Amino acid sequence: MSGHNKWSNIQHRKGAQDAKRSKVFTKVIRELMVAAREGGSDPDTNAKLKTVIERAKAANMPKDTMEKAIKKGAGELEGVIYEEAMYEAYAPAGVALMIRVLTDNKNRTAQEVKHTLSKYGGSLASPGSVAFNFERKGLITVPISEISDIEEFEMLAIDAGAEDFNEDTDPFEIIVSPETVSDVKSNLEDAGYSTSAVLAYLPKSTSVVTGPDVVKVLKLVNYLEDNDDVQEIFANFDISDEEMEKAMDELG
Repeated sequence: MSGHNKWSNIQHRKGAQDAKRSKVFTKVIRELMVAAREGGSDPDTNAKLKTVIERAKAANMPKDTMEKAIKKGAGELEGVIYEEAMYEAYAPAGVALMIRVLTDNKNRTAQEVKHTLSKYGGSLASPGSVAFNFERKGLITVPISEISDIEEFEMLAIDAGAEDFNEDTDPFEIIVSPETVSDVKSNLEDAGYSTSAVLAYLPKSTSVVTGPDVVKVLKLVNYLEDNDDVQEIFANFDISDEEMEKAMDELG
C-alpha cells in the first residue's frame, strides 16, 4: 500500500490526476451510493458514509452531486444498484494485487479486469492465493506540515489507538485496526490535526521491483485504475523513489 501511495503522490505532484477528475467523481459517487444503501443517508449514524463524504469533499465534488448520489443509494431517488467484488491477481515480477470493484454487472467487470491483466502481463489468481498476504486495516493520514515533533505526535497517536506508522510519505500515515478508525481520527482532530481516513488492505510482505519491470507493473496498475468499476487497487510492490520517478517520465 505504501508503495502504491508513493505512486499516487508522484502522479499528483506531476499533475497527472487533473485529467482523471471525472473518473474520480464516478468512483466516489458509487461509494456514496453503496454506503448510503448499506447504512442509511445520515452520516452521523453511518460512519462509512461519513468517511466517503470526506473523500468527496477532498475531491472538490459539488454538494448537489454528493446529495443526489446519497439519495439514490438510500432509495430516495431511482438509481443503479452497485455490488462489491474483490479480485486477486498477479502483476509482472510476481507483484500481488487486490482489486476492489463496485459494479452493476459482475460478469462484464470480471471479463474487463481479466482482459486488462492479460494484455499488460498480469493474470487472475485463485481465491485466497493473494489475500493471505494482506491485512484489512484503517489508514489515517495527517499532513507532515502539521507535525512539528514526530516523536510527540506518535505518542499521541499511540495513546489514541495507533498500531503502526509510515513516516516515509507525505501525508504521514497512521495504521489502526478497522474498528478504531473513527475513535483515533476523532482524537487526533480534537488535538488540532487535519485527518483523512480510509480502510485498506496492507501487505504483510513486499516484492522489490526494479528495472524494466517497474514500468510494466505501473502501466498495468494505471490501466486497471482507468476502469470505472475499479475502486481501489492494493499492491505489495516496493519500488525506490528514483525508479518510480524514472517510470513516471517514461509513462508520461
